[in-house]
Amino acid sequence: MNHTVTSPRLPALEWENIADRLDREVYAVISGLLDAETCRRLASQYDDAHRFRSRVVMARHGFGRGEYQYFDNPLPPAIGALRTALYPPLRHIANRWNDMLSIVDRYPETHAAYLAQCHAAGQTKPTPLLLKYEAEDYNCLHQDLYGELVFPLQAAILLSRPGADFTGGEFVMTEQRPRMQSRAMVVPLQQGDAVIFPVRQRPVQGVKRRYRVNMRHGVSRVLSGQRFTLGLIFHDAK
Repeated sequence: MNHTVTSPRLPALEWENIADRLDREVYAVISGLLDAETCRRLASQYDDAHRFRSRVVMARHGFGRGEYQYFDNPLPPAIGALRTALYPPLRHIANRWNDMLSIVDRYPETHAAYLAQCHAAGQTKPTPLLLKYEAEDYNCLHQDLYGELVFPLQAAILLSRPGADFTGGEFVMTEQRPRMQSRAMVVPLQQGDAVIFPVRQRPVQGVKRRYRVNMRHGVSRVLSGQRFTLGLIFHDAK
């Protein structure tokens, strides 16, 4: 699968446009980041228990319905390569957001250096995960926080075909604005598309100053079929 993530797709991404969409529209969709064959291969790994460090059945924890599994180290090469490739341009956006919010933390140049910071803080467990939904499954609105260190952006890649492999199951987000009602968004995705979105908060320009708004994400009820998603979180977990 390595040939896919080292293809011209990643270098050709228009990161200025992605940053602009994240600033204005909360999320940015990268169309066709993975091809159909890579999507199928990644989804098929769900049944290989030895690849994963833990499995979560959402209903047992009040997270919704469905399940997901966290990959164990060493990560599959395609997934490790994706995180390594996506981190540097996302780091620039993350550092700029911290500037806007007067947050002193700055993220290092490479993902390996950032993971070293996570490990020094006791966050040593890998967080990339595969999520599986079937009919009537859904994922409650949540934030992917696993310790003190949180990289502010993450990615979700749809591995299944809407309308063919499953129906329903839209990716949804809410933005909780101060002293205002929350705003809901539905993100249209096709197989192989990635959505980049905030983990916990993002900066918004107010009348007098920039302020933080809290973000949550989830998946609406799947009506039929199976829906697989790859989640890429850039901080590790305790």
